[in-house]
Amino acid sequence: MENVVKAGIFGVCIGDTLGVPVEFKSRETLKSFPVEKMQEFGSWNQPKGTWSDDSSLTLCIAEELAKGYDLEKIGQSFVKWVKYGHWTAHGRLFDIGGTTRHSIARLIKGESAKFSGNVFEEDNGNGSLMRTLPLAFYLKDEENLENLYQIVKEVSSITHGHFRSVFACFIYVIFAIELLKRKDKKEAYSHTQKSALEFAEIQGFNPNEIQLFDKILKNDISTYSEGEIRGSGYVLQSLEASLWCFLNSESYSEAVLKAVNLGEDTDTTGAITGGIAGIYYGFESIPQEWIVELVRKEDIENLCEKLEKNLEWKKQ
Repeated sequence: MENVVKAGIFGVCIGDTLGVPVEFKSRETLKSFPVEKMQEFGSWNQPKGTWSDDSSLTLCIAEELAKGYDLEKIGQSFVKWVKYGHWTAHGRLFDIGGTTRHSIARLIKGESAKFSGNVFEEDNGNGSLMRTLPLAFYLKDEENLENLYQIVKEVSSITHGHFRSVFACFIYVIFAIELLKRKDKKEAYSHTQKSALEFAEIQGFNPNEIQLFDKILKNDISTYSEGEIRGSGYVLQSLEASLWCFLNSESYSEAVLKAVNLGEDTDTTGAITGGIAGIYYGFESIPQEWIVELVRKEDIENLCEKLEKNLEWKKQ
């Protein structure tokens, strides 16, 4: 499949970028003034086409995976992002979540990436879910779910080490891999549900934690009403919202605009939805005018080509 890495990574970046100017806005406000195209300034006073921490950290991971998997190097790329604006849109960081900030501060002090993440229940923002998509490309041929889970856990835990964040990332990566196998949405979703629930049972994960994922894993998230879906910064609601937007739309642009217009953590819901929508609908489905307006698009494109080449993507 042509350009699938590019489709997923650009999918994240453009979903993020659409959400940046309206972050924190309520759903009611966005019902009156919906996002329909790239905007400028707004919540962060950034020029049009500017992406946030979601894309920066996704690109940091993609860059390191292009060289092979090294957890400490991924951690150090996050440090470069905080200290030097590495993989930021304009050379400086303007948005960082509290859990991510605390964890990277530990890395700066010399802590290993294995132990840098926050692990308490209140540390379940969406800061690791928003950047986890590149792992789907890296792990697409991994048939051992334990190995896959371990890598997802390690990379999430650089910042977000609580089980809930890790398991949300795990579900998302499995789903993205199912889409990479060219399964249709419903088949990819039901396979993800089955795999995640069976794995949780085999591993003996805390049933109270697994139960929190019932909307996604035991029910069909796409059948919920919009009123039951929230685009908040909480990892569980982020995953629910992103799957809901993706499963209830028919194109890349419909999926990401639906995500952004849920309100609240608009850039992150846009990014998480955009990653899977990009993979599913393909690079050509992303509106050309949005790609043209994206800051540093050539740098992103070069990185995608490097990652695709180094993972020896089998053209299908």
